[in-house]
This record gives sequence, C-alpha cells and structure tokens, in this order.
Amino acid sequence: MLAELFAAAAHGCRDRSPLTQRLLTDAADDLARGGVTTRIMAGSERDREGSVPGLRFAGAVHRLVLEGRAPALSKHYPSVGGSPHLPTLWDDALPALTEHADLLRHRVQATVVQTNEPGRSAPLYGGLLVAAQEAAKAAGRQVPFCVRLLEVGASGGLNLRPHHVGYQLPDRVLGDPDSLLVLNPEWTGTPPADLDHRLRVVGRAGCDLTPVDVSTEDGRLHLSSFVWADQLDRWNRLGNALDLAATDPVKVDRSAGPEWLAKQLARAERDVLTVVWHSVVWQYVSPADRAMGRAVLADAAAKATPTTPLALLVFEPRRADDDYRFELLLRLWPAGISLNLGHGAGHGTPFTWNVTPWE
Repeated sequence: MLAELFAAAAHGCRDRSPLTQRLLTDAADDLARGGVTTRIMAGSERDREGSVPGLRFAGAVHRLVLEGRAPALSKHYPSVGGSPHLPTLWDDALPALTEHADLLRHRVQATVVQTNEPGRSAPLYGGLLVAAQEAAKAAGRQVPFCVRLLEVGASGGLNLRPHHVGYQLPDRVLGDPDSLLVLNPEWTGTPPADLDHRLRVVGRAGCDLTPVDVSTEDGRLHLSSFVWADQLDRWNRLGNALDLAATDPVKVDRSAGPEWLAKQLARAERDVLTVVWHSVVWQYVSPADRAMGRAVLADAAAKATPTTPLALLVFEPRRADDDYRFELLLRLWPAGISLNLGHGAGHGTPFTWNVTPWE
C-alpha cells in the first residue's frame, strides 16, 4: 500500500518536477523490494493518502541536501546549484538514505507537508478585491470594505500579507510595487472588480496545528524542503516571501481551526469585511473538524449584517474528471452571493478568471 502511495505521488509530479517524480518512483520500487526506504518509512505503513507520505519523504530528503548532509546527492538538486541526472539519481541517493535513515524516519513521522505557497497570494488578492467590492455593493456603499483576514491552516503565515505583495500585470503593478515579493500572476482575464481600488487590510490572524516560525532558520528550512528542488521559480519566490515575512511579522496561533475560528468570529468589526480564508488545506482536515468548522461559519454567517459582513474565500482542489482542478470560491453574507471565481494551478499561478455560480 505504501509503495502504491509513493507511485501515486510520483504520478502527481509528472510534467512539473522530473526530479521528484524520479525520486519517488525509485523509492516506490525500493519499498516494494524491502530496501532502505522500508526502514525510513517504518511506522508509516498505515498512512492514509491525505497524509502524503511520499511528499513527506521527498521533503525530508531535500532537507538533507539543504543542510549539506548529502554531498553526492546535492549535484542533482538545482536548489543548491546542482543539475539533475535522473539515471544516476537513486544510486547517488542511496548512501545518504542509508547513513541518515534514522534521522529521515524521525522527520517523516514528525512533520506534515506545509508548502505554504506564496504564489497563492495572487488569486487571493484578486478574490479579496472582488469580495470587498461586492460586499460594498450589497450594502449600498460607494467605497469597498476594509478587510480583516483570518486564515485557517496558515502554516508560516506567508499568505497573510497579500496587500504587501506586488502583482505584475502587463500594464501595471497591483498591490505594492516596491515589495520584496513581486509575483507574475499569469492571469487569463482579470478579476471582476475595479483594480484601481487599493485593497485595505486592517487585521490579520492565522492558526495551524503545527505553525512554522519563519523567523528561525529551522522554520525557513522546513518550508524550503517542501519546494520541489527543480522548480527554481517557486524556490526563489519562497525565498522572497520569507524575506518579506521578516519585515512584516504575523503570529500564527497553534490551534485547531474550529475552536480558533469560533473565538475570532465572536468579535465582529463594524464597517469591516471579515474574510475566512484557506488554501490547499481541506484535504488534511479530519471529517469531524470539517463539520465543526462548517457549523462555526454557519453560526457567524447567520449573525452577519450589511455593516459587519462575512466572507469565505477558499482556493482548494475539486475533482474534475480523472484529475483535480484548483478553484477559487467565494461566499458572502448577508448578501447571499456564492461565486466560483475561476481556476488555476495548485501553486496559484497561472490562474484563469471565469465567474460562475458556486453550487
């Protein structure tokens, strides 16, 4: 079963990360024949698909490379200046896997995958513009609402500063053009909003079961290890996002989502749109917490008023045919608006704006 999960994870990397695909394919074969990967994954044999054991393994191996513990393997990793040679990748990985099997097993068991991909700020920013302006229209206001952003599953909080990021469009830069992090949103179309109105964020908070302190070297390494090492655009983007976070700290609380959200939503702010946000985290949430979270949100939605509106804005995968499509979904209360704003790649870019009802 574990070998099958590794093979499925390898398939998920197809056309996007040849290095990770080859590593996980060879690791799956090694698991099937009882090789060193079996020792590394001991204790994880019953892991479910949602816990992505293959990606936890790949992240643990990448971290070895980043820490300089796997010199023979490093020559394959572009994140440290290497160039992949896939036919010899596994042969060069074996010495490091064997030497550090116990450390790798500990890291595989002790960590969860946290990509905390800053590229997702691009669709988020556009979605927030839409939410602030649609809520204002529904309330009969001329000026868009200010936003209070609440992120569930925030990891290191890298997506809690969308107004401090620059978004390079062909004819202008949205957000902060002087930001340490400037994204190319790769949008097809544009958000159904007035882009000349600057997003005003007046409050930010986040929670996570295992928050990452990005002010520490350990935190930076942890998030960096989950970037596929041959995706240098993502690698550089994460580095810039970490640098931006150092200039604009946002604390992420250690808490389960439903309990934390209930406390945050108990306080409504007049003339502020409260936006509950999460991205590519729903698959990791237990059915019980999903149900509790929905109940908390429904209770808050029932209390929303035109002057204290509430929004849910999520970027999550939804099954489409034999694959998944990442969709940006918006709900507004008390306006009663439910929109599917569009879809994009799992890392946020590129993104296609295509507004339809969210059913």
